[in-house]
Amino acid sequence: MSTSEDVRPVIPAPRTSPENDPPRAAPARRPRLVAVLLAAALALTFAAAGLLVRAHQLADTPATDNRALVDTAATTRVAGDVSSAVTRIFSYTPDGTAATREAARQLLAGKAARQYGELFGQVEKRAADQQLTLTTHVVRVAVSGLTGTDARVLLFLDQVAERRGKPPTTAAAQLTVEARLRADRWQIVDITSR
Repeated sequence: MSTSEDVRPVIPAPRTSPENDPPRAAPARRPRLVAVLLAAALALTFAAAGLLVRAHQLADTPATDNRALVDTAATTRVAGDVSSAVTRIFSYTPDGTAATREAARQLLAGKAARQYGELFGQVEKRAADQQLTLTTHVVRVAVSGLTGTDARVLLFLDQVAERRGKPPTTAAAQLTVEARLRADRWQIVDITSR
């Protein structure tokens, strides 16, 4: 008979079968996972950079610089100033061409001033010879482009010509005008007849 001292618990030795082994990551999978995650991070970085560049391109278009789309007061001012100038420089009487020439000297600059100066000499002679009065009315005006100092304005005009002893005639005209702000005054720098 054995004593209690002789009784020892028997602990079975661990089995070495693969079913009982703790799970281990395969060494070949870890580098592959890192490479996939790195590639995904790079792709996201390039996509984000592309989106930022595209957003900058969209925000940096001529339309975003066009104050005619957003600044009502500035648009109204340039439309009024240019309309008034066109009315003054394209209206005259046989004995009032000097006043028209002086208005043009103040309201025109650059290419427009040169073109006007070349043509107005002929107009002055004809106005005196034919006793011609020309009155210009701006019917419609649209500011198609406006920055801080430059404007592009489209004008639709009615011009009434009266010669002594003949009935008046009316003609329609369309002009595109480039204007520049100088010394807080809009001056016409180019005129194109349409």
